[in-house]
Amino acid sequence: MEAVNPNCEVWESPVIISDLTGEDVKLYLLPCLVLGSSRGVEPQTNYLTQLVMEDQQIYQSVVNSLRSAIGLLDLEQDSPLRKDVIALCDHLENPTFRIAVFGPFNYGKSTLLNALLGKRTLPIGLIPTTGAAIHIRYGEQLHTRITLTDGTEISENSTEVLKRYAILDEQRCMRSDVASVDVYCPHPFLKTGVEFLDLPGTNDREAQDKLVRDQLLTADLVVQVLDGRQLMTLGERENLRDWLIDRGIKTVVFVVNFLNLLEPNQQKEVQTRLRFVAESFRSELPNTLSNLYRVDALPALRARLKGLSDQAHTTGLAMFESALQSMVAAQREKTTVRLDRVDAIATQVKAALQSKIQVINSELETAKEKHQAKLELQQKAHKLIKQGFQATVSDFESWLYLPKLLERYQSKLLTALQQGEFNPWQAQFQQDIDGYQEAIQEWVDKACEFFEHQSPGKLIISVPDTPQVIIPEPPDSSEELKKVIPIALSTGIRLALKGKVGAAMAGGASYILSKGAKKDKSDSSADSYDAQVAQALSDAAQDYLTGFSKEAFSMVRQYQTKAEKVISLPRNQEPQDVSSQVYQLQLLNSVLERLN
Repeated sequence: MEAVNPNCEVWESPVIISDLTGEDVKLYLLPCLVLGSSRGVEPQTNYLTQLVMEDQQIYQSVVNSLRSAIGLLDLEQDSPLRKDVIALCDHLENPTFRIAVFGPFNYGKSTLLNALLGKRTLPIGLIPTTGAAIHIRYGEQLHTRITLTDGTEISENSTEVLKRYAILDEQRCMRSDVASVDVYCPHPFLKTGVEFLDLPGTNDREAQDKLVRDQLLTADLVVQVLDGRQLMTLGERENLRDWLIDRGIKTVVFVVNFLNLLEPNQQKEVQTRLRFVAESFRSELPNTLSNLYRVDALPALRARLKGLSDQAHTTGLAMFESALQSMVAAQREKTTVRLDRVDAIATQVKAALQSKIQVINSELETAKEKHQAKLELQQKAHKLIKQGFQATVSDFESWLYLPKLLERYQSKLLTALQQGEFNPWQAQFQQDIDGYQEAIQEWVDKACEFFEHQSPGKLIISVPDTPQVIIPEPPDSSEELKKVIPIALSTGIRLALKGKVGAAMAGGASYILSKGAKKDKSDSSADSYDAQVAQALSDAAQDYLTGFSKEAFSMVRQYQTKAEKVISLPRNQEPQDVSSQVYQLQLLNSVLERLN
């Protein structure tokens, strides 16, 4: 390794170092601050800022499409895919470069971060402590802000408050009332737009594992802390695969802690195993940088707190923090760093979209088949109902046809009038009419029910109340009147006789005395007065039926016009739920096309 002046806080030239695999790695370092230093040259950020702004235009388009997709998929609140997309979108919209530190509990994650920051910023101890995702950002002075789930904010100009809200309780459980934890630290590296994320230990509680998994997706660089005493357990390998690789997170660097606690021969064995780890997982980092480093976290922190730079170098901290700066500088120039995980998550989103599209297409096809079957059934029903309605109307009109009506009912009505039985005849006549009306109404009701139309009402034709009879003037009013009055009374009709005879009234029909020319005596002797009265009754029956026929025909035609509007096929419109699905399908295809 080239000699480096330990007092020099700015590395401006390439440096050759040896990583834990035994291979020489050249670090091309931009002029930047050593993390543990409190003074030095300010980095040039204008070019990086321009790159970030250009990236944000790309990311914003992706964010819009992903958020639209999640809204359309209508996933459960706790769905891993939904949470991944939301976290990723929030991450893409945030220009901050986030470095997440994670690993099983008691692996020294918080101690490592404290060493990098050069002070006891985070709580550390012999038992698992971190019980929340702690975001460490730049601030003019050390400051902590706790946001609770009810919106309450707790702010203090120290980190002592972390011991109350950001550590595990006696049962090693996280507090459920803490929404976010932010620590602001006046460190030069953070001022360049870098943010550290201290995560709870894994392999302890399910809730902690879920929190870590969700937060890892928001990291631009992941630092996975390993324990040199039990290197890469099965759980760690599974997390590496499920939480990182399968989600497109490949910007990962491994830091091995506790090697200083092993004997020299044991350290050599661990280094051999570390070579396998480094080769089996190739992080997407510049070829000039290693993905594996040794840092003895607690000795490094003690050296930094005491200001012992030489001891900090021997712990591996200086080499690791210099590599971090190179990684940040290199990755900020690569849009693909974030797009890799976007592609991984977007692939899952697209699969979910395609699955939902297939489901909707299947449902629409089924609905289309049902709709077509319904249309065919309606067409058949329309033909039958229309034929039935027209047949019953035709039958009724045939019954109302005056010649047939007179042929069928005139003589019966005459007899009823002569025998004083008009009311029974009227009731029977109404019953015959009702039969035809009910037959017509039955078809109209079927049409309204089958085609879902509003009823036009019922066809109601009532029999006229009373016929009017005009009778001739009797030759001998006094004698003939004695015959006519009993007839009128027995028939239940109204008798009206003018002249000297006066009038006798009875309800039902009306008799009116004729003022026509008087017949001579020969005619009077030839035609009896009874025959003249019978003819008058016959004429009254004909007039009665004629008037009824005309009025009934008019009412039937009017009702037929109304009924034909409901005996019609409904417009060939898609059901509302199908129209909604078609619109949803269009949106899904549109979002899928944008993601593709």
